[in-house]
Amino acid sequence: MNNRFIKILKNPFVISLLLAVLILWGLIYGTLVWLDIYTRHNEAVVIPDVKGMTIEEAAPFLAEKGIRYNIIDSVFSKDVDPGAIVEIVPTPGSKVKEGRIVFVTINAKTSQMARIPEVQDLSFRQAYALLTSIGFKAIEVKYVAGDYKDLAIGVEWNGKILDEGQHVPLNAHLTLVVSGGFEESDSLALDSLNMAPVESLDSEEENWF
Repeated sequence: MNNRFIKILKNPFVISLLLAVLILWGLIYGTLVWLDIYTRHNEAVVIPDVKGMTIEEAAPFLAEKGIRYNIIDSVFSKDVDPGAIVEIVPTPGSKVKEGRIVFVTINAKTSQMARIPEVQDLSFRQAYALLTSIGFKAIEVKYVAGDYKDLAIGVEWNGKILDEGQHVPLNAHLTLVVSGGFEESDSLALDSLNMAPVESLDSEEENWF
């Protein structure tokens, strides 16, 4: 019986079959071990709440958890300190695998910039609406002497007329220079006016037309 068994084991076909089974088992076992290590089975870390911190402040907390980060965007908000983290994805408190990359949005250190449009020879209302549509909020109006009433002449910032296409911060305090339809001699009485609500100018504009 033993001799017969030994003869079977010495059969080249049987030997090849056993080797194939051993190799297949080894491949399956090795793959399962590799996947368990790669995915860190049953291992998870919690993303810390680093919103409001700067990247420099948040980096040690993320590194302690084995979390990497990428800054993917910046926004501008007056409610958050410049350079502070505004958003993190996945959100704080989420469980992720160690080594996961999180995506961070920070608050810009300076206001977003925008280009000054061409406003010359537009009506006051058109020029004002164009500036506000771009995102400018702090706009005053200065009336100067001119032949036509409520005709935009240009946009000033810090006392200087801006060129078309010039980039300025969206939170800049702009002055829309408008022709008042009066002579130079009358300009002493109407040197500079703050922006009045647009609704309050309805009757004035209707009279002009």
